[in-house]
Amino acid sequence: MSFVLLMCAVACQTAKKDAAPYTKADFEKTVNGKPVSLYTLQNESGMRVDLTNYGAKIVAMYVPDRNGEVADVVQGFKSIDEYVANDAGQGAVVGPYANRIANARFELNGAVYELEVNNHKANLHSGSNSFYRQVYDALEAPTAEGPSLVFTLHSKDGDSGFPGNKEIQVTYTLLDNNSLKIDYQAKTDKPCPFNLTNHVYFNLKGEGNGTILDHIVTIDADSTTEVIDNELIPTGKIISVVGTDMDFTAPHPVGERINSEFSPIKVAGGYDHNYILNKDQNVSAMSLCATILEPASGRFMEVYTTEPAVQFYTGNFLDGSLVGKSGKNYGHRYGMCFETQHYPDSPNHANFPNTVLNPGETLHSTTIFKFSVKAE
Repeated sequence: MSFVLLMCAVACQTAKKDAAPYTKADFEKTVNGKPVSLYTLQNESGMRVDLTNYGAKIVAMYVPDRNGEVADVVQGFKSIDEYVANDAGQGAVVGPYANRIANARFELNGAVYELEVNNHKANLHSGSNSFYRQVYDALEAPTAEGPSLVFTLHSKDGDSGFPGNKEIQVTYTLLDNNSLKIDYQAKTDKPCPFNLTNHVYFNLKGEGNGTILDHIVTIDADSTTEVIDNELIPTGKIISVVGTDMDFTAPHPVGERINSEFSPIKVAGGYDHNYILNKDQNVSAMSLCATILEPASGRFMEVYTTEPAVQFYTGNFLDGSLVGKSGKNYGHRYGMCFETQHYPDSPNHANFPNTVLNPGETLHSTTIFKFSVKAE
């Protein structure tokens, strides 16, 4: 029995309250001609992460509260059939280009690349058949830091309209301090814009347990890429958020200003904005991006990243039509995302940090979600 499976067996005996509403058999199927399964990372500090190689998705993250009670704090579904049929973004690795590309097109080295139009007039998250609909190869790889799972994917030249034969590697590692580390790597044989992220929805009360409006958030960002309408395409201007209802440099409950008349919030129907982190935008240094506190449970999450920005999204388009793992509907603002990233529509804005990966180069990006608890 592997280390990961042994730890899972121990956890199932000692922490029955975190029993999942699904089994591994619910995820064992062939999709797109490749086998899909469920994988588990477990540490000795009471945290467990379930993943599937369909879209390299985070299925569940079981995290203790201040009383030691464990709950799953991310949205998702209880079978691979539901992942195939439902919203592809839940817990998924998004690529090759996360977020929006205006008019679903970009020009690179004199060539124009046309993409799928799937959000107003734009391309969102690389289209309906992007990385979150692909089946990765999976390898369990215990490390000195903790149990690890490596997902690899080959994306052919022209897939979803993007150039180059692309090799993608996403490694999830669960550390003993209740941190989930996500390492992204990519290579290509043609120049291609890349913007890899994970679209996991968090609710630190437990998935499906009400809105995230009482979660207290900080984001280390003084500025954002300007948007002026509900298509949320950057104009190219960088504007300050300091002193506005988008300012999270000090802690604020998510719901405190979410219905503000401040134009960027109003056009987005809440928060759905690219926050530019207070760091060197052209150097991949690890830094604290955001913190989230759920007061009732005491669960506290810190987000660290090497990326220059984060898309803070408050589940504005969740409408109750999705039924989650535990049988609860995901209503309006029942989850929020911290999508660490480069800027939206960067291929069409020369003044934004570069996202083009060239042959011979390797993309490296890391994001960490660290969990702890705060006393009352």
